Amino acid sequence: MSILVRFSPPSMTAEQYDTIVERLYKEGVHPDPGLELELCFGTGDQMKVSLLFDSKEHFESFGAKIGPILSEMGMDPGEPEVIELHKVIRRKN
Repeated sequence: MSILVRFSPPSMTAEQYDTIVERLYKEGVHPDPGLELELCFGTGDQMKVSLLFDSKEHFESFGAKIGPILSEMGMDPGEPEVIELHKVIRRKN
């Protein structure tokens, strides 16, 4: 079952987000095999991130990989909100 995971860090700028993503790509952690979609939005130091994963297990695996990296970078992602989805409708190409 797909899940939506929403992060609202206490403080994160677009520049910090970009630095984190760059590091995750460099270390081969991102994009995770179970990650369908990632969105980052907000303004100033109130950027938020939403992730669509194929399953809770994929998210937990991803979290185990990025947790130490975020900690090392001094980033507090906050407690994620995890929502089980009933249905995901995708645009046909």
